Amino acid sequence: MTELELLREAFDLQESLVSMRRMFHQNPELSFQERLTSSEVAAELKRIGSWSVRTEVGGFGVVAELTGAGGGRTVALRADMDALPIAEETGLPYASVRPNVMHACGHDAHTAMLLGAARLIARRRAELEGTVRLLFQSAEEINEGAKAMIAERALDGVDEIYGLHNDPLLPSGRFALRPGSMMGSVDRIEMTVEGKGGHGAIPDASVDPVVAAASIVMGLQTAVSREISPFEPAVVTIGSLQAGEAGNVIPSRARLTGTVRTFSPEVRRSMPERLERLVRKQAEAFRCRAELRYIEQVPVLSNDQACCRAAWNVLTRLAGEANLEEARPTMAGEDFSVYLQAVPGCFVWVGSGSSDGGEAYGLHHPKYTIDERCLPYGAAYFAAIAMERTRPGG
Repeated sequence: MTELELLREAFDLQESLVSMRRMFHQNPELSFQERLTSSEVAAELKRIGSWSVRTEVGGFGVVAELTGAGGGRTVALRADMDALPIAEETGLPYASVRPNVMHACGHDAHTAMLLGAARLIARRRAELEGTVRLLFQSAEEINEGAKAMIAERALDGVDEIYGLHNDPLLPSGRFALRPGSMMGSVDRIEMTVEGKGGHGAIPDASVDPVVAAASIVMGLQTAVSREISPFEPAVVTIGSLQAGEAGNVIPSRARLTGTVRTFSPEVRRSMPERLERLVRKQAEAFRCRAELRYIEQVPVLSNDQACCRAAWNVLTRLAGEANLEEARPTMAGEDFSVYLQAVPGCFVWVGSGSSDGGEAYGLHHPKYTIDERCLPYGAAYFAAIAMERTRPGG
């Protein structure tokens, strides 16, 4: 088996890959609601044959396993299945039929790619020297699915794990990866600021939580600009501020929510104390009382050096070194990072953008779409890395 042979076979499957992807795209399901998607995945795996299939793992997750000759490693491949609460604006003939739900992140494509890999691997069972485990995961978008899969033992016995994500700003046929930290940690912050309500024309008789909240938003920016080294990336963003209903009334309470992103475990560990101090002291300066709830979600996504090197070598043979590049770090998060805390592995970007230079919409955009020529590339990569890394000494 060569990677180029796998790629040619994957392109022979393109029509079925496109059909599956469009079916998933037209019927998107939100996190922990992927009932139809998971049932279609399980049905396709049973049509392929060879795979043992377990359903309703970590929500609506599907776990499939195939073992070849003994002595090799157990390698897991993961695809996410959930969609986003976004109204689709693509105008495609296979656009979402569900109001305000859309596959705006390409998980429909990831699912089709892994199903394509399942078919390619099954055809080569006689060549397989270890065990391949497929993880079709729920709820990546809310950073809960990987934890739920691990809690139900989906990772037990796995030696290495590999995943991917499409990138519509990278042309189809190209890949990007990097060893070490590649994507940021993701944490959520929730704040309540308590004051004393009253008439907007008599502010001295009130304690205004809106002014305090505004100061908190500005003050939190100093957590990054004045307390963290400029060589350590971090982001604190407040995405919502809710207070009051009327323009002439000072409310008694304000609520804020936001996201915290870091690129190193050390900086991440320092953030709760830092933000709690800034929030509390800013509120006290305006005679208010504030509470901060810091909710850890997923860690920094850090690729294992050896696994990343193996993925790079496989992709060189599959797509050619001219079509590989070192990925730029991003503060976007991925709950694949939770798997990487448990076992070594590697996560790569698969180009899904048009190669003709047309307009590309980014992930989570209501007009987001992909160049479906990326599907065979993802399927072939999944199959190739699994066949390679299950071999003893691979």
